Amino acid sequence: MAREPRLPVVIVAGLHADARREVVERLLRAVPGGVALHHDLSGAADGTVVRTVRDASGELSRGEAPLVNDCACCALREDLIPELERLAAAGRARTAVVELWDSVEPKGMAEVIDAHGADVLELVGVVTAVDPALVLPCLANGDDLAEAGLAAAATDQRTVADTWARQLEYAPVLALVDSPEADEGDHALLAQLHPAARRVRAASGELAEAALAGFDTAMAATAQHPACSRLPQEADEAGVATLVWRRHRPFHPGRLYEALEDLACAAARSRGRFWLADRPDTLLAWDCAGGALCVESAGPWLASLPDAAWEMVDPVRRTAAALDWHPEHGDRCQHLVFTSPDLDREGLVSLLDSCLLTDAEYAAGREAWRRLPAAFAPLLDAA
Repeated sequence: MAREPRLPVVIVAGLHADARREVVERLLRAVPGGVALHHDLSGAADGTVVRTVRDASGELSRGEAPLVNDCACCALREDLIPELERLAAAGRARTAVVELWDSVEPKGMAEVIDAHGADVLELVGVVTAVDPALVLPCLANGDDLAEAGLAAAATDQRTVADTWARQLEYAPVLALVDSPEADEGDHALLAQLHPAARRVRAASGELAEAALAGFDTAMAATAQHPACSRLPQEADEAGVATLVWRRHRPFHPGRLYEALEDLACAAARSRGRFWLADRPDTLLAWDCAGGALCVESAGPWLASLPDAAWEMVDPVRRTAAALDWHPEHGDRCQHLVFTSPDLDREGLVSLLDSCLLTDAEYAAGREAWRRLPAAFAPLLDAA
């Protein structure tokens, strides 16, 4: 028996609400039979999540989704798949556009659709809507989402900057609205933050084709993993620069810890992977936006695993490790990328290099390294 065609689904995300709405409206006009589903989480603090369904002609229906565990995002997850399945069953929609609320990140929603709606739904695109003039202000905003009225739950501890960075860097398509306030520096920053993305003008005929081009959730997740993420390359344009800093010598944990504040404020955005001399088997992830730095374990370096375990490792991860392979340290490396207007390249390189083991410390060997002060224990070993 032939399988019934699945309903194509496109996710449109982004903190820039006006830009996001414009992108959705243009998609509805460009895609015949397009229907948009949106959950408004702005009233979640009062116990209300409003669901609307609309097409190019206007609103088709409105309802409320119950809160789940006092979490608006949980309510969205619980309600999203049944509503999309209802649209598919009704047969009126030829494409469903899921317009995410301001601070909802596309990764989680993409994985929900892929995992639970596979029988009747096909995720064909993830788009982040962008007002180029707001890229830097959002990236520099270290306020908690709660302070900005954008928290999706009482326990939401994300910031505006890190939420925006993940929205921007996850999507393979960035839809740019026309923005008279944006200058060359804004566009250069956007290009350097996510050089692999396809950037299209929302007002162009490319938008619909780019949004429907296809999406692989597993590959997108792999591309975000610190061990194999596609980090930006060196760049310098319109006053915006990207520094790629790579070394194979480990960091001295104490000196790096003392430099964290200066490093966190050195660029609008920095990310990558690194290793500490006292934790030689642990791949550590570096993620910083808006001056707020997150350092956490991302699992073991492959060089620390027995040969038999390699067969269980994702092939993309093995390939990434091979590209970084060092005859002595394996895939252990420092690979940090800093992107910002007015970047002080020389000062940043000097500071980073000063945090590495000295020649004498390096020569002392791994047993001596393990006895160095565990300065990162409060960050990495907290319960």
